[in-house]
Amino acid sequence: MIGRVLALGCATALLFGADPNDDINHEVRGVLTRYLRFTTTELADLHRSKIVKHSIDSDVLGELAVAGALRVNVPKTAFLDRVRDITRFKSSPDVLQIGRFSDPPTLQDLAGLTIDKDDFNPATCHVGDCDIRLPADVIRQFERGRPADYFKRVLFDDVVAYLNGSSGRMQQYDDGPRPIRPVDEFNALLNREPAVGVLVPGLPEHVRNFPSNRLEGAEDFLYWSKEKFGVAPFITVTHVTIVCRTVQRCVMATKDVYSSRYIDASLALTIASDGLGDPNHFYLVYANRTRADALKGRFSMVRRAIASRRARASLEENLGSLKNQLEKPR
Repeated sequence: MIGRVLALGCATALLFGADPNDDINHEVRGVLTRYLRFTTTELADLHRSKIVKHSIDSDVLGELAVAGALRVNVPKTAFLDRVRDITRFKSSPDVLQIGRFSDPPTLQDLAGLTIDKDDFNPATCHVGDCDIRLPADVIRQFERGRPADYFKRVLFDDVVAYLNGSSGRMQQYDDGPRPIRPVDEFNALLNREPAVGVLVPGLPEHVRNFPSNRLEGAEDFLYWSKEKFGVAPFITVTHVTIVCRTVQRCVMATKDVYSSRYIDASLALTIASDGLGDPNHFYLVYANRTRADALKGRFSMVRRAIASRRARASLEENLGSLKNQLEKPR
């Protein structure tokens, strides 16, 4: 499979070889055209420093996928340094609170996270009817009188279990009428995004089975955030993996470990690839595939169309903002 993709990428590069402005690595180009559905028109716009973005069709109910790319006129190390400083990188009016977990994590890492009634009200949380995603056994603890701040302990224990590969992870959310199994939802997403493993073989297994099957040279960290969205904020834990197999190219996968609302599972792929022959600019490619229970049920097609349109607009805005920040003279 990988060999065929790279061969297609080489053939595409030959077809466009007459364009002197075509300086996208041919393996990256193969991923863009074969898996992320970029058109020749979009690639031409990308060469002209335009931001390109589109939705990726999905036949799975509740699933949404988008992809975008841009050319950034600074070395890619500027982008990678920003990602590693995640609290600064994600700083925006919509990110209310954020923090990076230590290695190993401590409960103090969550000191900056506040749990307000808008985040979680334990008095109204019951099995099958709770306003955040929790397993039934945890919900019952809140029914017996646990304070809202105990949620931070639950979140911390989930992170520790995830990092250690031990028991204790939240395997099922029982907050609504239909149980949601986030690990199964994520694995299904990963199976539908083969682009993750094309440039870095072994990366899918790394993010699927973490901390087992760890990829040599991979850099991993987790962070938490509280963000504005919809009628109430949501709290998430995200796992970031960065792999730079060559000097010219780095690949990053981000995985939703926990979301208190809205998201069943989420996977993002980011590629930072030097322009051919010029490390002073790079191409940044971003693709995200998400599943959300709210996009199912009655009027699901209408909801997904609205969400898709908003996701494309948000992606363009975020890519543009990132480009401006990175290229801004210091």
